[in-house]
Amino acid sequence: MNVTLREITKETVRAVCKLDAGDGGAQVAPNAVSIAQAHFCPEAWFRAIYAGETLAGFIMLYDPTLAPQPDDPDFFLWRLMIDSSQQGKGYGRDAVRRLVEHVRTRPGARRLLASHVKQAEALGRFYQSLGFRYTGAEADSELVMALELA
Repeated sequence: MNVTLREITKETVRAVCKLDAGDGGAQVAPNAVSIAQAHFCPEAWFRAIYAGETLAGFIMLYDPTLAPQPDDPDFFLWRLMIDSSQQGKGYGRDAVRRLVEHVRTRPGARRLLASHVKQAEALGRFYQSLGFRYTGAEADSELVMALELA
């Protein structure tokens, strides 16, 4: 199945907001909250994740090249969520790969960061399988990982 990252439109925003990771918000913020936050952060780049024509999830990136005065030169995977009905099909993995392709097109992209709550060891293994490595740093009590791009 071909995974694509598509712009969220007025026609698709409600469906994106209805997606549910099935974790009760323990690991990822609701998409409505993420979309609202993105509208107040010029450095946020966010997209719906589609598997073919099926809406499968949501992804959001901190892109320092979009900020007037970036706080940090590194790109950061702020949000990744796959609807509970679409999990286990490889869509999250493919979405991160598409995101990495996008980040590589951005000027000055050297590193993509991601983080996860300490209790989400499976998520850490997921990111490691994509080439991310732990940095030893923590952000908001989450473990930070990095994928070197350069």
